Amino acid sequence: MIANQKISTMRCIEIKGNENAENLYIGKRPLPDLHSHEILLKVKAAGVNTPDILQRKGLYPAPKSASDILGLEVSGYIVAKGNAVTQWQIGDAVCALANGGGYAEYVALHESHCLPVPKTVSLIDAAGLPETFFTVWSNLFMGRENMEGKKLLVHGGAGGIGSTAIQLGASFGLNIFTTVSTEKKANFCKSLGAKKAIIYPEEDFVEILRQEGGADIILDIIGGDYITRNFKAASKGGTIIQLAFNQGSRVDINLMPLMLKRLTLTGSTLRSRCDAYKTQIAQDLRNKVWPLFETGNLKAVTKALFTMHDVAKAHQTIERKEHEGKIILVL
Repeated sequence: MIANQKISTMRCIEIKGNENAENLYIGKRPLPDLHSHEILLKVKAAGVNTPDILQRKGLYPAPKSASDILGLEVSGYIVAKGNAVTQWQIGDAVCALANGGGYAEYVALHESHCLPVPKTVSLIDAAGLPETFFTVWSNLFMGRENMEGKKLLVHGGAGGIGSTAIQLGASFGLNIFTTVSTEKKANFCKSLGAKKAIIYPEEDFVEILRQEGGADIILDIIGGDYITRNFKAASKGGTIIQLAFNQGSRVDINLMPLMLKRLTLTGSTLRSRCDAYKTQIAQDLRNKVWPLFETGNLKAVTKALFTMHDVAKAHQTIERKEHEGKIILVL
């Protein structure tokens, strides 16, 4: 129960039938139980991301310990807390990384995976920050020093991961190259700090990066034939970070360039990582990244808001790749 209120159920987004977005609907469930280090958030908004679409299709199942409700990032107000919670008080406004359960009126969250809402960001827009900032920071910056001046190639620069990587990279002094599908998306990426936005139906990112001496780091969500093309576009000693495979993960590749150019090919998924690892990311973000919102170096980039009744349209917008920035579900 919540602060003396007799509330025991909540609305949430459920999935029925097959994988189509039209089969998302509003249902009811009991409020989640709280563990000792968890807070209960009354959700104001939830970010909509590609992993949500994959989970809806049965391609990205929730971990056994997580809620099967969609939603990996949220914002809202704390209405209850476990007996060991020390970092937050009832009524605090936070945004947070969730392990699932975000598409609901209430969600239980580990206290150390929550962050204060930046003063320059609205509570609703803050719902679109955690998933991409946790992901990009942990893959691109944690464990790396002296990044300033390096060339970073970001594939899919107009999406959630891409727009976050461009902003963070530019804020820390990297030279950003990105691939996009249209001139409109190219202009959007340049406004975030990209040095060059490559319109891939018209230009070859491999040739452009070769002329620049190769990319020191490549952040890829595409996969497919981009995997071998990334080998060609990377500089000697470069690093390729694979975060998703929108065009498939099964490819026939020649790995010889990996040896000849001394490349590092790595990848990760955040959802299955332990609480302690996510806590470290949150601490880094709070100390090193969140202040950049107040200085104007970073901003929330929300493309569109959808209500719970229009959740299917939110998913379809992601699937059609029509957006620049984040899609937010307002609860």
